Amino acid sequence: MPTLVHEFDWPDRVVVGTVGMPGSRTFYLQARSGTRTASVALEKEQSAVLAETVQRLLDELMQDPDNPYSVPADVPVELIDDDPLDQPVEEEFRAGAMRLSWDPRTAQVVVEAFPLVEGEPDEEEDESEPAEVLLVRMPVGTARAFAQRTRVVVRSGRALCPRCGQPMDIDGHECVLPEA
Repeated sequence: MPTLVHEFDWPDRVVVGTVGMPGSRTFYLQARSGTRTASVALEKEQSAVLAETVQRLLDELMQDPDNPYSVPADVPVELIDDDPLDQPVEEEFRAGAMRLSWDPRTAQVVVEAFPLVEGEPDEEEDESEPAEVLLVRMPVGTARAFAQRTRVVVRSGRALCPRCGQPMDIDGHECVLPEA
């Protein structure tokens, strides 16, 4: 069966956002072009690593003397996006593996998200062909804004306990200090 590709080339919007209260949030990578939107569920850690990796890629491109493209050091003001996720959020799939690359032909950062594969794959299944994939190609300014917003979203969860460093729930926290 051919792979269903949710492709967004030069999207109008690409963001990581959440649904739910801190402590029980679901993270989504959401892309939109025109009226077409796709949302892929992520783990908080995946979101954090994606933001860090995009940031690192952009910084490396900026420092490469052979790179002919202008990469902004800061987020262009017109690209800051603090709006909530587009509603309704309809999950295409939960992301497992992700791949980040640079396309020098179009000067775009490319993010690919593949469905989480649970358990052992069937012998008849072709492991090289996922059922679906989210493919987003974004220009460098958008990528810089994406990384900044994602870091803010990740940090906006539950407060950390000043004693043990663990997240504190709204209804209480049992602080467990490491033994000395």
